[in-house]
Amino acid sequence: MSTVVWGFRERHHIYLIVGTAPFGQRRRIEGTGSLGAATSKRTQVLCWLLFLAWLPATSQAHPPQRETTRSPHGPLAIPCENCHNAASWRPIRAVPEFDHNKTKYPLRGMHEKVQCVQCHVKPIFTNVGKNCQDCHSDIHQRKMGTNCAQCHTVQGWNIAVQQVKDHQNRFPLLGAHAAVQCEDCHKSAAVGQYQGLSTACNSCHLRDFQQAKSPNHVAGQFPQTCDSCHSFDSWLGATVNHSAPPINFPLTNGHANVPCLNCHIGNNFNLKIAATDCGNAGCHLTTWQQTTNPKHSAAATVFPVAACSTCHNTVSWLTANFDHATTGFPLTNSHQMAPAGKVTACTDCHLNNNYNLQISPTDCGNSGCHLTTWQQTNNPTHSAAGPPFAAANCATCHNPTLWTNVVFNHAATGWALTGSHQLAPAGEVVACTDCHVGNN
Repeated sequence: MSTVVWGFRERHHIYLIVGTAPFGQRRRIEGTGSLGAATSKRTQVLCWLLFLAWLPATSQAHPPQRETTRSPHGPLAIPCENCHNAASWRPIRAVPEFDHNKTKYPLRGMHEKVQCVQCHVKPIFTNVGKNCQDCHSDIHQRKMGTNCAQCHTVQGWNIAVQQVKDHQNRFPLLGAHAAVQCEDCHKSAAVGQYQGLSTACNSCHLRDFQQAKSPNHVAGQFPQTCDSCHSFDSWLGATVNHSAPPINFPLTNGHANVPCLNCHIGNNFNLKIAATDCGNAGCHLTTWQQTTNPKHSAAATVFPVAACSTCHNTVSWLTANFDHATTGFPLTNSHQMAPAGKVTACTDCHLNNNYNLQISPTDCGNSGCHLTTWQQTNNPTHSAAGPPFAAANCATCHNPTLWTNVVFNHAATGWALTGSHQLAPAGEVVACTDCHVGNN
């Protein structure tokens, strides 16, 4: 479409056409006989004056496009070609030339990968919210408040629980709980419960409790208070306070590293054995029955099955220690076990596993240990020497250090041995029979 000025002759008149071809405004100039004859100086001047008068009106009727075009994006002062192309307004360029950092909402993290129209659904780009909920649905149903940034970041919805700053309330996230994803506890995020959840272990770990086999928690009737044995760090490495009620059986030394099922046979965790009653436990009863030095089962009153700890300790079953003084017969000097003394075994004195001896410490002769020795002594002959050398009076002269290291207080008879009456070399007496002739 273009603007032209042209003329033509019709009968005896000249017409001037001014306008947009093929249309325009026809104006008669003057009558004449022919176009060529009418082209006088006056006519030419008149034509140009009419043309020049028409131009301002034409300019006002068709202003430049730049002045009349209005952007649908409001006050967006960037060239159209930064986003659009020459072929069509839509779709816009894959990578528009627009610096979002110069706006009041710089794009960071996952927001950098979002297409413009996903946020700017309206053509006025400034007419868009800046809060999370303006674009994102709150799957927590406002139970967690409106500040998404207290847990989430622009890096993504999946978060580390260290970002949940408000969880340090009635259930702090410690140990292994610190590495658990929120939805592992708060099931079904869209309808999940984020407040008022039970803090009891079995509310999340009931299946773990039911599947525990070493030991079997269900068969053993374990309480579901998991934290009494387990820590927040791991299910493994559980510890039981065996010393505290209701168990009251401290695990010390050799007991400390024994697998539970070695004692709790058949998953019987309801044992009511006292810490000293080793023999009646399923652990040491067979050992008590098989012990032969001394033979415990033959002297059950002295070595009762319920009193193993009287002699044994938890360091080793073999390191037994019996306080013989509790019997009224303390073992001193040669009576002690070798190498401190000369006794090699309990049966040296307790012949035939007789642990019911009622011998006083001074009645050596009547015991099974020294009776033969008393009978065989001939200097003097004790068996023929009367009451002073009775079998029940050995301790009057002998001591447990050495049987032959004899000391007799002759003054106790009313006849003190002094001067030459003493035994040589202090005196001249060679043997008791020097005076006590015929063992009198």
